[in-house]
Amino acid sequence: MRIIFERTGGFAGRKIQGTVESSSLSERQANRLRELLDESTFFSLPEKLASRRKGADRFFYKITVESETGIHTVEAAEAAVPPHLHELLDWLTRSFFLK
Repeated sequence: MRIIFERTGGFAGRKIQGTVESSSLSERQANRLRELLDESTFFSLPEKLASRRKGADRFFYKITVESETGIHTVEAAEAAVPPHLHELLDWLTRSFFLK
């Protein structure tokens, strides 16, 4: 499985992006990533999650997951992110921000 992640916006405007292959992770990390995808119901989310609330310093996320069952992309404004997606976004942000 491959995940392509991008986070833009925010106060500093720093762009975080990268790709992670589950095969390059430890077994524990790969299992946790699969759990987060399942818990977030990622593959059931619509392609666009927009918000009516505007904000100059908000984040915008784009996540693409390529798996054996297909490819799914979700683009989400920070204010429109459902609660069950936050933990996956946090995991991905930490993975790329700390590199």
